[in-house]
Amino acid sequence: MSRTSATTNAARNAVAELLRVSPVADELAARFAAAGYRLYLVGGSVRDAMLGRLGNDLDFTTDARPQEILRLVGGWAEAVWDTGIAFGTVGAAKRGAQCEITTFRSDSYDRVSRNPDVQFGDSIEADLVRRDFTVNAMAIDLSTKQFIDPHNGLDALAQRLLDTPATPQESFADDPLRMLRAARFVSQLDFTPAPRVLDALRDMAGEIARITAERVQAELSKLLCGAHPREGVRLLVDSGLADHVLPEVPAMRLEIDEHHQHKDVYEHSLVVLDQAIDLEEGGPDLVLRLAALLHDIGKPDTRRHIPGGGVSFHHHEVVGAKLTRKRLRELRYSKEVIEDVSRLVFLHLRFHGYGKGEWTDSAVRRYVTDAGDLLPRLHKLVRADCTTRNRRKASTLQRTYDGLEERITRLAAEEDLARVRPDLDGNEIMRLLDVPPGPLVGKAWSFLKELRLDQGPLDYDDAVAALLSWARAQGLAVAARDSGDSGDSGRSGRSGHDGEPAESDEVAGPGGEDE
Repeated sequence: MSRTSATTNAARNAVAELLRVSPVADELAARFAAAGYRLYLVGGSVRDAMLGRLGNDLDFTTDARPQEILRLVGGWAEAVWDTGIAFGTVGAAKRGAQCEITTFRSDSYDRVSRNPDVQFGDSIEADLVRRDFTVNAMAIDLSTKQFIDPHNGLDALAQRLLDTPATPQESFADDPLRMLRAARFVSQLDFTPAPRVLDALRDMAGEIARITAERVQAELSKLLCGAHPREGVRLLVDSGLADHVLPEVPAMRLEIDEHHQHKDVYEHSLVVLDQAIDLEEGGPDLVLRLAALLHDIGKPDTRRHIPGGGVSFHHHEVVGAKLTRKRLRELRYSKEVIEDVSRLVFLHLRFHGYGKGEWTDSAVRRYVTDAGDLLPRLHKLVRADCTTRNRRKASTLQRTYDGLEERITRLAAEEDLARVRPDLDGNEIMRLLDVPPGPLVGKAWSFLKELRLDQGPLDYDDAVAALLSWARAQGLAVAARDSGDSGDSGRSGRSGHDGEPAESDEVAGPGGEDE
């Protein structure tokens, strides 16, 4: 096949780079060659070597059968695993490199599930044609250092073009997950689908229903944590795949008319995603990115036209949090991710009640307490949610939020907002009210926490007086106390104990004997 000198040099450079950073591959190839087998670096490892991003995960293919692979890596590898041996894959670890070695395959598919009828092959060419994309269908013969590229993957890589070795229809019918992988590669590697790939995605989007929710979730998470998630999401929506895996996102493309103007919610959400990423510290934050993408998914269900023009979306954050929880559950995300993302969606609009700083210290405490550990992410989401083109308005919003963060910092220093607790714990509540563990203790604890949020830290005697007053209002018979009649045991109930009362009637609450 013809190649430009540039692509030929790139191939040579990739081989040189591989040998420089992965001497493990040479050692492994020598063991296979001594036994009469060929070993090839293949797939994503070759692609990444050419992109200058080769890591420690190396993929190999060979004409040796699985049991022979096990024998050859035995005594050489520091660890061996055979969890994928039914598919011809043996794993091995050596000096920090994680190697997966798979026998040549020439699989066939039933095109009902995505599970292949595993058939071992006899040639590298037959192995490469079954792979998902041409950029993943390249190999390097580690014995001869020959570069093998029967499907012009190197040219596609140079053009950042995503195409398939076989026809896209054949490839996607064999394994519909490859359609989501296409969107993921757009996000991770900044590729563009070939026109025939895009046509097949649009025609076959419904085939993604054959894929389990867990696998869809894994691909979606990788897409969102890529370098260009906005473009990956756009491909999901434009191809129709999102209608099947994340329908709330294309639903945000609300019709806009000249009488009821509002910003394009879908495009706004993509901008918020970009801006949230710009605020990240460290690696990709999946929770923040999910929240940025989904924060306005409640708007379609809450849109109301206002007489005389305009549109309202009252309580869209409440509806959006419910929709977020439902969708992430269906995608089998972890409970922690579901709760964190839903909470951020629920809280993202709270700041807009702050005005020009009219919140009381009590309202600021509640903002911090309701966000809890999510407060740093909430800061980023709220700031990212400002997409107005009016520079003066944008600047005012950012300055206002700066002011809120300064107030939070000041109050946190004064009151330890990260650990807001009532001024009396469960043991002290029971002692003062002379009641056993049960729901009443939890109610009293909640009352005191609300009081703490409203008024800030209370002196012990003031907290006792407030508790006794509350108890009388509940119909409890409690004796009046002198302000000095607290005793040493009473002082033991000061704030600072962790935890909240459990729902069980048998639990006393924070500091209780059964905690």
